[in-house]
Amino acid sequence: MKLLAEIMTGIVALEHIYILWLEMFAWTTQGRKTFRSFPTDLFEKTKSLAANQGLYNGFLAAGLIWSLLIQDAVWQTNVACFFLGCVIVAGIFGALTAQKSIFYVQALPAIVALIITLIA
Repeated sequence: MKLLAEIMTGIVALEHIYILWLEMFAWTTQGRKTFRSFPTDLFEKTKSLAANQGLYNGFLAAGLIWSLLIQDAVWQTNVACFFLGCVIVAGIFGALTAQKSIFYVQALPAIVALIITLIA
């Protein structure tokens, strides 16, 4: 069960590395394809805002990866729970304020990872 928790945490971390890349480096190209409901004329204008969001997603990924490198089981669980909780809050907020699908893409995998982490 511990291995499954680490795999799920790793998947959430990889997702946030992808979001970092998308928002920091591919906002005006791949971002247009991903966020189709966003007005196309705003991609260039919001490039620096998206990059800032991407940086924060990178911090979430870094925290999740850090949790996987911690040897002490209690600290590993605590750090993983903290960063998974941050992802869950961000995903719920994004679903309520921006796009409902954010819940399924961002919050739900983190919820599953958190539950498995707490059970393990």
